[in-house]
Amino acid sequence: MMDNNLEIYNSEIDNFTTTTLEELDAFRLKYLGKKGILIDLFNKIKDIPPENRKDFGKDINILKSKVLEKVEALKNTISQNQCTHTPSLDVSRTANFIKLGARHPISVVTNHICDIFKKIGFSIAEGPDIEDDWHNFESLNFAAEHPARDMQDTFFIDKNILLRTHTSPVQVRVMEKHQPPIRIICPGRVFRNEVITARSHCIFHQIELLYVDENVSFADMRQTLDYFIKETFGSERKTRLRPSYFPFTEPSAEMDISCDICNGKGCNICKHTGWVEILGCGMIDPNVLTNVGIGPNKYSGFAAGIGIERLTQQLYKTKDIRLFFENDIRFIQQFESI
Repeated sequence: MMDNNLEIYNSEIDNFTTTTLEELDAFRLKYLGKKGILIDLFNKIKDIPPENRKDFGKDINILKSKVLEKVEALKNTISQNQCTHTPSLDVSRTANFIKLGARHPISVVTNHICDIFKKIGFSIAEGPDIEDDWHNFESLNFAAEHPARDMQDTFFIDKNILLRTHTSPVQVRVMEKHQPPIRIICPGRVFRNEVITARSHCIFHQIELLYVDENVSFADMRQTLDYFIKETFGSERKTRLRPSYFPFTEPSAEMDISCDICNGKGCNICKHTGWVEILGCGMIDPNVLTNVGIGPNKYSGFAAGIGIERLTQQLYKTKDIRLFFENDIRFIQQFESI
């Protein structure tokens, strides 16, 4: 009976073949594992008559050698096939298989806004993401203990170095080096330590505009912003200005536009008011002009900061600001034609 089993095992080993390492490993464990066939055969030697034990042990060793040789041979064959295998050519596939990329919606809207303001004489100015306290706060009328500093939850690198909370420091750097007339737009990323939700993020983008010259008035600012809204959303879009407060402008205001996602009916983006804040603005405080060496008795000016994400949400009816930062290719591909 034992001899018959050995014949069966020998036949199985001789006839076994596979093209996968998974099947080969299962075969190896079946014979050589801790609970495998060979261990079981060795344990049965004590039950064999003494005169037959030598021959039976020899047969088991031959069986073990055959298993090892079979495993090694098949392993080499499988490895060689995997190295030399090349996928077949699909002759029906289009020759132009390189997929076109898409510009990010934030970049699309930023470029669009820059083009609008360049048409009326504004030039682009840029500055560093990492700023010092003077350019980000103090020169803009934020005194060291000013409560307005609490309005902006800041990422500080050390006591004097921080990630900029707005792009206004670019305006300061330009005014320090140039005398009026100055007419610039400042696009860039800004950082604030805020809770990430569908409406806000700790990283976002702004475009600030600055116009300084003789006899610049609040009416000039309102006309400039109305032009921007009409060029971006069309002449039918409703706007409103609300009184507000910023340390670097006086008087200050915030501009809202009617929410196009809900058509004024109310949604999570407009906080169910029908209006979405898209920018803050105001006349430059004389203290700021003095800090950068421009005479406030001769010159005046206005500044405005536009939130790119809020604007992009309205243009493309995107209900969650987090989509702009998740790099989901399914979302980005929707902008391929822009």
